[in-house]
Amino acid sequence: MEDMSGPYLIRGSVSLPEAELMWRFSRSSGPGGQHVNTSDSQVELRFDLASTEALPEVWKARALERLASRLVGGVVTVRASEHRSQWRNRETAAVRLAALLAEATAPPPKPRRATKIPRGINERRLRVKKQRAETKRGRQGRDWG
Repeated sequence: MEDMSGPYLIRGSVSLPEAELMWRFSRSSGPGGQHVNTSDSQVELRFDLASTEALPEVWKARALERLASRLVGGVVTVRASEHRSQWRNRETAAVRLAALLAEATAPPPKPRRATKIPRGINERRLRVKKQRAETKRGRQGRDWG
């Protein structure tokens, strides 16, 4: 079996530390027919977010806060069982974990700066609104026939 196509980048030069990843394999319920009954192709990947040294402190705090609902004792778990092969499920799980951590450690969006609506745009809006009112008023209560 060939080696993982690792290191899985989270963002910048920070990647998932191979040594801190805990793998568990079990029988999958997915596709594979009789093959499923004999091979442990489902992958469970666990990463101890609370005690890792691989992430900068700021990122770690951010991730712990954002993933609070997913953590069990500071450990985040990702499962993959879409593929028949354990190797492909390992790939999927690792990529999924890296994406999850990338999203959880991303800096918060910049606050929106309030800007003033240009006078021309506001006037045009009011003009169109008046025209519409005129059109509708024209449809009222005439004896059309």
